[in-house]
Amino acid sequence: MNKNKSFQFILAMLLIGFAGLVYFNSGAINQVPDISISTINGEEIATTSLHGKPALITFWATDCPSCIKEIPHLKAIHADYADKGVSIIAIAMKHDRPEHVIAMTQAKSLPYTIALDPKGDVAKAFGNVRLTPTTFLVAPDSTIALHKLGLFDEEKMRKQLDKLLAKS
Repeated sequence: MNKNKSFQFILAMLLIGFAGLVYFNSGAINQVPDISISTINGEEIATTSLHGKPALITFWATDCPSCIKEIPHLKAIHADYADKGVSIIAIAMKHDRPEHVIAMTQAKSLPYTIALDPKGDVAKAFGNVRLTPTTFLVAPDSTIALHKLGLFDEEKMRKQLDKLLAKS
C-alpha cells in the first residue's frame, strides 16, 4: 500500500510538472511571427525587416532580477555585433509601465532597441511568452535558431551568432 501511494505521488508530481511546462511553454514557435513591434521611440518595426541577418529578441521586465543581470551581456553583444547587422530588440512585458521601461533604458544607457508590448500581443505571437527573460535567437531566414528561457550564456550566444553570420 505504501509503495502504491509513493507511485501515485510521483505520478502526480510528474503530471503537475508536465502541466506547468505546457502552461509556461505552450506555444513553442519555429518561425518569427509576421508582426509589428512598437519601440519606446514610437517607431514600428516589422519582424519581416529582420530577414537576412541574425537578430536577438528578448522579453524582459524592469522588475526581473535576471533581466537586469542580462543587460551587460546584451550591451556587449550589441557593441560587437551591431556593425555586422545583428539587431537586438528587448520587448518589455505588458505589466511593465512604459515610464519604468523608459527610465531604466535611460539609467542603464541601453543602446539596443527597446520595445513595449502593452496588450501582450507580441508575447502571444511569440508562443505566449509568460516568463522573463525569454530570448529568441533569430536566424537570417527568420527561423528560430534558439529559444532560451532564463539567462543566456553570452559565450554560447556569441558562438551561435558567429555561425549564423557565417551562413548569411
